[in-house]
Order: sequence, then structure tokens, then C-alpha cells
Amino acid sequence: MDAHAATVDPAQMRHVLGHFASGIVVITATTPDGPAGFTCQSFSSLSLDPPLVSFSPARSSTTWPRIRVAGRFCVNVLAEGHRDTSTAFSRSGADKYAGVAWSPAPSGAPRLDGVVAWIDCTLEDEFPGGDHTIVVGRVRALDADTTRAPLVFHRGAYDLLGTTARD
Repeated sequence: MDAHAATVDPAQMRHVLGHFASGIVVITATTPDGPAGFTCQSFSSLSLDPPLVSFSPARSSTTWPRIRVAGRFCVNVLAEGHRDTSTAFSRSGADKYAGVAWSPAPSGAPRLDGVVAWIDCTLEDEFPGGDHTIVVGRVRALDADTTRAPLVFHRGAYDLLGTTARD
């Protein structure tokens, strides 16, 4: 252990890092048991060459192991009207797809209707990351709807972007 490392209070870390606004995605896949998915806030672009993205499900997730076995997944970037979708896909044991319209992405994974963007991937790699797993996906197909605004999470609550500054 690093002698200079301070003990970081998890509640303080959550509070401070909550000041970093992030989008919200739902990771989906088609599994032998039917469609699976979960809400994820820790998503980012990783590389353009090769085209890679990353996200980090909790190690306690019961959905990620099912998606891992599928080997393909779709990252659905939620739009401002998707608060209920975000909440539904964050719950364990519920029928997450009840009332949710979707069509298959090229991989067959569910592409949720009305999302800001979707990124269809194959599983490239994964690494341990504390109480989470760091997943790397290779992008196979993607698209965006420039007419929609994203759903944002900031300071522990959903938020919307007012206007986006453009260069």
C-alpha cells in the first residue's frame, strides 16, 4: 500500500465525482433467455483506431454476465424523454422491456427506440476495476439522431442540457 495514500471516504468520493455530468446509457443484448439490459452511467469513447468504447458494470451485476456470454451488445445513449427507461433498466428482477419499444441492431441486440445514439459492439476485452469490471467493446455499427437531446446525470439527479455550445 502507498504510504502517501489517504483513506478516501466513499460517500465523499460519490459526492465529489457527482459533479461530473455524464450521459446515461442502457447496455442491451439478446441472450438465450431473451433480451437483457442494464443502465450504466460509466460509459466513454476509448479509441478511434481501432474503434473502441468502454463501460463499467458493477461486479454485483446479474445482467452483465448474461451479456458477456452473448459476446455482442448495443450501447443505447438515452434521450431526455427516457427517465423511466433509465429507472426500469436499473432494477433487478423486473421485466425491463415492459412497454419499451425496440428493434434489432445489426448484431441482433435491442436498439431502443428514440435514443440519441446507438453503438453496436462485440466484446473485445474486460479488466478488473475495483468493485466494477472495465469492459472494452469493439464498435461494429453506430448512428445518432441529431434532433434529440441527451438525458444527463449530475449531482445525483437527472438533468437536461439547455443549449450546447458549438465551435
